Amino acid sequence: MSGQTQYLDLPGGRLAYDDAGDGPLVVCLPSMLDLRSQYRFLKPLLLDAGYRVVTVDQRGMGDTSAEWDEYGSTPLARDLLALLRHLDAGPALVHGCSNGAAAAVWVAAEAPELISGLVLSAPFVRDGKAGFAQKLTVALMRIPGIARPLYMSYYPKWEPRPPADFAEHKARLNASFKRPGRARVIAGYMSMSHAEAEARLDRVAAPTLVIMGTADIDWPDPVAEAEWVAGRLDAEVVLVDGAGHHPHVEFPEKVAEAVRRFHGSLAS
Repeated sequence: MSGQTQYLDLPGGRLAYDDAGDGPLVVCLPSMLDLRSQYRFLKPLLLDAGYRVVTVDQRGMGDTSAEWDEYGSTPLARDLLALLRHLDAGPALVHGCSNGAAAAVWVAAEAPELISGLVLSAPFVRDGKAGFAQKLTVALMRIPGIARPLYMSYYPKWEPRPPADFAEHKARLNASFKRPGRARVIAGYMSMSHAEAEARLDRVAAPTLVIMGTADIDWPDPVAEAEWVAGRLDAEVVLVDGAGHHPHVEFPEKVAEAVRRFHGSLAS
């Protein structure tokens, strides 16, 4: 499989992904409002380990088309379901970060035959209780004129130990938001809910690994959140000390090793 951008036409838009390598299939969903190049460090490690790796741009991001009727976890889940059926490669290991984890849970409940296992990184699989400052930030990000600069100013907080190419990736992300038709994408994601994923947690039978950075600012206590998710899914937890909301960006070798070990346990 080549690593060139491919497209899947869906009702309402066009989904961009790349597909590289041969071997067991791993589908990688980046966090909301980021690019599939979020997996630029983890992907080559998984390819070297013998996996086939597919990375996806969420709605309105990167090479995926801009204007959709809705954005968020459940629409992403439907897109993931369509992509897995399109790939027709048998059950896949899905690595979902943030709202990508919610999408993975949704598909595992609705179409378990398509999932061999779940790796839920910094998982948002329920709606949290936001404080006043967070509510204010979200409200401001729904205003198209200030959403992009506000979001870009907030973005570094998710990677407290940024990689060497952080500035370049951030510039690519900022440029993505400036492409035609994307003025309201950030606002669209600010209105999403993860309630449909939470409602399906008890229906998930797939083996699951939860990966959480101990410095993730999206929860008052990220370790407690990881343990709550693991308790609902009978999952294993891997904590990445010092990592923020994108552990696979800051500590790709640790995450790759955890994924390889977890996947190896599925065959034993």
